Amino acid sequence: MSLASPRRRAFSLLIAGLVVLALGAGVAYGINGALGLSFTPVAAAEEHPVAAPERADVPAPDIARIVVPDEPRLAKAAAAVADALAGRGRSRPEIVHAGAKDGRTLSVDIGALSGHKAEAYRITGDAVEAADVAGAAAGLYAYADRVGSARALPVGEVVEPRLGLRLTDAGSVGREPDEAAYRAGTDYSLNTDVVGRALLPGAPWVDQAAVDRIAGEFRQFVDHSVAEGYNGIVVPGFLEYVTFAQVPGVYPAGDPHVARARAMVEAFGPVFAYAHTMGLKVFFLTDMLAVSPPLEKFLGGRSAEDPALWTVYQAGLAELFDSMPFADGLMIRIGEGGDVYKQAGWDYSSKIAVTTPAAVRAMLTAFLQTAGERGKDVIFRTWTVGVGAVGDLHTNPDSYGAVLGGLHDPHLVVSTKYSAGDFYSHLPLNPTLDVGDQRRIVEFQARREFEGFGALPNDLGSLEQLALQHFLAANPHVEGVWNWTQDGGPLHAGPMSLYLKAGFWPLYDLNTYATGRLAWDPETDPGQITADWARRTFSADPKTVAAIGQAMALSRDAVTQGLYLGPYAADSVKALGLEPPPMMWIFEWDIVTGDSAALDSIHAIAKDHVDEAIAEGENAVALARRMQAAVAATDPATWRDPGLRERFAGTLAYEVNLLDTLSAYRTMVLRHEQWLDTGSAAALRAWHDAEARYRVARDAHVRAYGGDVDLPAYNFTAADLGMVRADRDPAMAWLARVLLGLILIVLALRPRVRRALLRPSRAPRLGRLDRFTVLALPAFALVASRGILTWFAAPAHVIITLGGWALFVLFARLLLGRRDPFPLYATIGAIALARTIVLLVALVGHGPGGYWYAFWAEPGRRSLYITVSFALFAALFVAVYRVLRAQGALRRRSAGVVLAAGGGALAVPAALVTALGLERALTIWNDQMALLPWGLSRILGITVYLGIPSYLPVVALAVGGAAALVGLALTLFGRANEPGPVPAMS
Repeated sequence: MSLASPRRRAFSLLIAGLVVLALGAGVAYGINGALGLSFTPVAAAEEHPVAAPERADVPAPDIARIVVPDEPRLAKAAAAVADALAGRGRSRPEIVHAGAKDGRTLSVDIGALSGHKAEAYRITGDAVEAADVAGAAAGLYAYADRVGSARALPVGEVVEPRLGLRLTDAGSVGREPDEAAYRAGTDYSLNTDVVGRALLPGAPWVDQAAVDRIAGEFRQFVDHSVAEGYNGIVVPGFLEYVTFAQVPGVYPAGDPHVARARAMVEAFGPVFAYAHTMGLKVFFLTDMLAVSPPLEKFLGGRSAEDPALWTVYQAGLAELFDSMPFADGLMIRIGEGGDVYKQAGWDYSSKIAVTTPAAVRAMLTAFLQTAGERGKDVIFRTWTVGVGAVGDLHTNPDSYGAVLGGLHDPHLVVSTKYSAGDFYSHLPLNPTLDVGDQRRIVEFQARREFEGFGALPNDLGSLEQLALQHFLAANPHVEGVWNWTQDGGPLHAGPMSLYLKAGFWPLYDLNTYATGRLAWDPETDPGQITADWARRTFSADPKTVAAIGQAMALSRDAVTQGLYLGPYAADSVKALGLEPPPMMWIFEWDIVTGDSAALDSIHAIAKDHVDEAIAEGENAVALARRMQAAVAATDPATWRDPGLRERFAGTLAYEVNLLDTLSAYRTMVLRHEQWLDTGSAAALRAWHDAEARYRVARDAHVRAYGGDVDLPAYNFTAADLGMVRADRDPAMAWLARVLLGLILIVLALRPRVRRALLRPSRAPRLGRLDRFTVLALPAFALVASRGILTWFAAPAHVIITLGGWALFVLFARLLLGRRDPFPLYATIGAIALARTIVLLVALVGHGPGGYWYAFWAEPGRRSLYITVSFALFAALFVAVYRVLRAQGALRRRSAGVVLAAGGGALAVPAALVTALGLERALTIWNDQMALLPWGLSRILGITVYLGIPSYLPVVALAVGGAAALVGLALTLFGRANEPGPVPAMS
C-alpha cells in the first residue's frame, strides 16, 4: 500500500473531526439561542400604603323620608340610603315617589345640573341634584356610602366621574360552591362561563329553574356593582347565542346548535337585560377564533388574515346585537384558548389563530364595521401572551404601534392590564398604556390569582392609585377601567371564595370598592378608602377600624416579600423564548415548584443576593405576625359580626403559617442552589438545616390546611419531587467519581482493551477477558451513568436513552450479515464510553443537580458540553461507517447500515411517543426528571407553553422510518456485488 494512504486517512479523520465539532458547536449555538436566559433590572411601581389615622364618626343625617321618581335604579339607590341610615342607628326612612319636602326629607332633583356629564350629581342639604337618572342614582349611592362609612357629605360640590367607563366582570354568577371540587384542588380549568349549569343535553336545552337561580345571582351582583360605582359589566358568551342564520351552510338543517342558541337567547336575554335596566353597559366576551365543530368545518382552515373568514363572524355579531339589543358591544381576546377554556357539556371551543398584525386588523376592521352600523363598541384586549407575531403586543409600545397604529374608529376601545405582564407584583406599569390614540381602559384584578386568590389580605389601593394617576397623565385617551372581582385563574384550584356568595370574599371586596372609588376620583386617599371599607364591613369602632387599616397597610409588603424572591423579581427575565413571571418559584397560583429550570435560573440571577432573598422571607413572616397582633388586639365586642372577626383572625393565622413554610422552602432551595454553584461546605450545611425546618413546616401546613376549602394548603408535590432529587446530588456525585475512576483504571490497566476501543478494526487477537471487557465496560458505564444522571428516579429517561443505543446496535448487527460483529460492537462501545466519560466529568462536581445547573445557568459550560457531546454523537455514524468500510463493505452498503440503524433507533421511540401522545410522554418524563415546572402539564400543557408542535413525534417517526427504508434499500442493493471481507492491516 502506498505511503499516501495513511496520510489520506489521517486527513479524512481530521476533516471528519472538524465537521462533527462544527455540528456540535452549531447545536450548542442553537440551544443557547433557544434557552436565551437574560435579565435586566426593571423599575417596578413603588407602592407606599399608609393607614388612615383614627378618627371620630360624623353623625348620620336624620332623614324620615326619601322622595324619588318611580324608576327602578332610583328605587334601589334610595333603598341603599335607607339601609345605611338604619345601619347607623337611625330610623329607617320611608321611600316615596311624591310628597312635600320638609327638614327631614331627602329628594332627588333631575335636570338641575344641565351642562354636566350624565353621571354628575350634587348633594345639597336636603336634595341630590343631577342632570340625568344616572347622576341621581350615583348621587344616592354616594350619599349611602358616606353615611355607611361615617364621613361628611360632599355638600355643594358637583361630582363627576374622572373615568366614564367603569367595567366589572360577572363575579361568581353561575358558579357553585362545590366543596368536593375545591377540596380536590386539581381542576385547573380556566373557563369563566356563567350559564353552563343551566344547560340540558336536549330540548328544551335549558333548565328554567337553573336559569332563575342564575338570574337571582346576576341581579344581586349588578345591584352590588352599581352601588360601588360601576357602570358596565362584561358577560362571557358569544357563539352559544348565535345561529348564523344569514350564512347558509354553517349549521345544516336540524342542527341542534340552532335550537340551542335560540333557547339560550330566550332564556338569558332577559337575565342580562337587567343590567341595562340598572344603568350598566353590557359587553359580551369571547375568544377568537371561537368555533363549534360545524363552524370550524365550514371555515375550512381559512387564514385569519382572509376577510372572507370574518364575514362569517360579522353575521354572527350582527345576529347577537339584533337578538340582544340591550348589548353595548363585544370584548375580544386573541391570546389564550384551547381545551382548558372549554366548558364541560359544550362543544364550543376557541383556537389561537389571530397571530399576525394583518389578522388582527382584518378582524377588528370587520367587527368594527358591524358594531358601528348599530352604534355598538368593540373592546379589543391586548393580552397576547407571546403567541405569534403579535406576541408582545401587550407590553411592547413598538408592537402596539405596528399592530394598531393608524387604526382609528370611534367604536374601538383597547383594554390592557395595568402591569407589564400578568397580575403579578414587582412589575413596572405597562408602557403600552402610555401610547396609542385609541380609546383605552385599564384592567385591574381584585382577587389576585397569583397572590392567594383573595385568601390573603392584599390592599391594592395605593398601587391602583399610582397606576391610574400615571396613565391619566401620560395618555389623554385613557377613559376607563375594567375590574375583575372573581375572574382570573382556575375555577376550583384555590380557596372556595366566590364573590358575594361563599368564603371570606369581603377581604378582596376592598379592592373592588377601591377601584370603583378611584375611577371616580383618582386623588382619593387609599388609606381612607380602606378605613371606609373597614367601617362599612367590620366595625363602627374607630379603634378597631384603625387597627384593621394598620394591618392592611402592611399587607402589600407581606405579600410582595413572602410570595416573591425580590432579587429575582426585580429583573425582567427572558428564557426559552418566553418572559417568565416575577414569581416563578411558585409556578402559577398555589404550586410551589421544584424544577431545575426555574430554580437554577432564579439563582443565576439572584446569586449575589441570596442572604437578602432569605431575609425577605423571614421579614414577611414578621409582617404577617404584626398584622395578626393588630387584629387580635381589637375588642371582640366592637365587631359587627363575631364570625367576621374569627374569619379575619383565621386568614391571618393562615398567612403566618403559609409564609413561614414558604420561607423555609426558599431557604432550602437557595442554599442548595448556592452549593451547586460554589460547592461551599457552609452552603451544604445551611441547605440541610433548612431542609429539616422545611419538612417540619410543610407537614404542619398540610396538617392544618389540607382539605380546607376556605384556606387551602399550597401544593408542595413539585417542591418535594425536586427536594428528593436534590438530596441525592451528593451521593450521585460520588457515584460518578467512582464510576469515572473505575473506567480510567480499567483503560489504564488493560492496554489491549484500550487499543481495541480506539482502533477496533485493527484490534489484535484478544483473550476472552479482554474481549468481554471491550463489550461489557461501555455497556455497564452507559447504564450506570444514565442511572446516576437521573438520580435513579427517572426510568422513562433511561428507557429512551438506553433503548436508542440498544436499537442502533440491534439494527446494525442484523444488517451486518455474516461478518465478525466484534469491530462493530467495539466501535459503538468506544463512542458510548467516550460520551459517558464526558457526562461523568459533568457529574463529578455536584451530581445531576450541578449538571443541570450548568445547563440552565452557565452558557460557557453548556456550550462546551453540548459541542463535545453532540460531536461524539455525530462521530458514532462516521465511526460505524468507517469500520464497515474497513471490513470490506461497499460505500453504499456501509452508508445503508448507518442510515437503517440510525433511522430505526429514531423511529421506534418516536412511534412509542406518538402512541402515548407528545404531551403525555413529556409529562411522564418531566414528572420523573423535574426539569421543567411540574404545573405546566396540569395547567396549559408543556407543548402549548413552550410552543412544541404536537406533530413532532410523527415527523420524527416519518424521518426515522424513511431513513431506515432508504438504508435498508442501499444495504440490500449493495449486498450482491459486495467483495469479501478485507483482512485487518498489520
